[in-house]
Amino acid sequence: MDQFLEVFHSRHSMLWEKIWEHLQISVISLLIAVVIAVPLGIALTRLKKIAEPIIGITAVLQTIPSLAVLAFLIPFLGIGRQPAIVALIAYGLLPILRNTYTGIKEVDPALKEAATGMGMNTFRRLSKVELPLAMPVIMAGIRTSMVLIVGTTTIAALIGAGGLGELILLGIDRGGEINLILLGAIPAALLAILLDFILRIVERYSAKSGFQSLAAVLVAAVLIIVGPLLAGKMTQEQTDLIIGGKLNAEPSILINMYKILIEEETDLNVKLEEGLGKTSFVFSALQEGSIDIYPEFTGTAIVTHLEEQAVSNDAREVYEQAKKGMQDTYDMAFLEPMAYNNTYTIATTREFAEENGLETISDLNSIDDDITAGFTLEFNDREDGYQGIKELYGIEFGDVRTMEPGIRQEAIDSGQVDLIDAYSTDSYMVELNLTSLKDDKQLFPPYQGAPLMRRETLDRYPELENILNQLGGKITDEQMREMNYQVDYEDKSYEEVARNFLKEQGLIQ
Repeated sequence: MDQFLEVFHSRHSMLWEKIWEHLQISVISLLIAVVIAVPLGIALTRLKKIAEPIIGITAVLQTIPSLAVLAFLIPFLGIGRQPAIVALIAYGLLPILRNTYTGIKEVDPALKEAATGMGMNTFRRLSKVELPLAMPVIMAGIRTSMVLIVGTTTIAALIGAGGLGELILLGIDRGGEINLILLGAIPAALLAILLDFILRIVERYSAKSGFQSLAAVLVAAVLIIVGPLLAGKMTQEQTDLIIGGKLNAEPSILINMYKILIEEETDLNVKLEEGLGKTSFVFSALQEGSIDIYPEFTGTAIVTHLEEQAVSNDAREVYEQAKKGMQDTYDMAFLEPMAYNNTYTIATTREFAEENGLETISDLNSIDDDITAGFTLEFNDREDGYQGIKELYGIEFGDVRTMEPGIRQEAIDSGQVDLIDAYSTDSYMVELNLTSLKDDKQLFPPYQGAPLMRRETLDRYPELENILNQLGGKITDEQMREMNYQVDYEDKSYEEVARNFLKEQGLIQ
């Protein structure tokens, strides 16, 4: 408890900001879902032949994995709140639509006939009889939808939309730091309880006053939640460049270096989008134009984006291959790479390596059936990852468990897995006393980080090439590992670590 309170005290300002972002995204999504689903549900009670097919379509939308929906929307809507809200609306439609349709359909036909006999037209009968009687059922659907939306909003952090998911992802990224995870998860649960309590009060009054009370609450919510959001957009400072980064300390440190260098030497205003998640998310955002620059690895560009194999293991040749391929295929500019090589490695504890006489990946052949491996989803599916290990080394492990990057170090530290995929500059390699197995058949190509941007961005701001190329050939493996350690284990900010390094290198004053 003391550690949790310490984390709360150090991050309370961030916590309130993320709670507000989470509330905005959730409530906006719920409001739009209500505005769509309630009228549609009412219309379907008059169009019964198409009612079940329409409701079935919304049911199918809810079965699609949320990450898949986000990945699909990025090319059309970019990153940030827009795709997150659209995905959440899709998840929130079914309970509201189904309950609206069911609630109105099950109103006693005798009461409808009586209302018609009293001279009420269709609209008055709906507003004075059907909706008031159906409101408890409709509100139950809205409450269910709200809980779904608040819970699912945590994934919005993966595409730069903010919210409490950022704290949860940060905790996972830092080796399953439970207090950070709880700092995000507990407020999310409390937020769902609070909103459910408010909607329960609305439900109680709506049973008497009908749809008017719900409409009043919707209007109030729009004014309270959406108003400040719109006002903030109107006063927001003009942004010239948006620099994005994948989920982890390393890309976040690098993009802060980019921002500092650019703003020191130009009048451009730079915005950062940190922790955007998987490679595919960030690259899609660059293609779509939601971000202008992000640090990418030469090996990733070749294997993942170009779907090729590296021509050699020479770092310069790999960079030239990646640079030419990204230019020819995507019209993108790949600037000069840094010195460090954050290549994949197979890591295990020193004790396990000594017990089994492991020095190289090939040494795993004799015990592969007995090994439990913990791999990230990305590594497990890559040709320069586990698929390549099976093909080149002829090794297939007895049990492979896929997991998020931050979970794998917790898994090996607790003995749940015997080995993991890792990067050579990961700070936990030192913290957990892990050892790397030599890639004796040279499966993993060089992975040097370099700024990747669309050619049109460089054409618009040609000065960026000289500015960002100042980092070319700098940052060794040891320096990158140390900077990652300062963020992950000493809790320093990305900006502080980036600025200190640039000062040490004489790149800024």
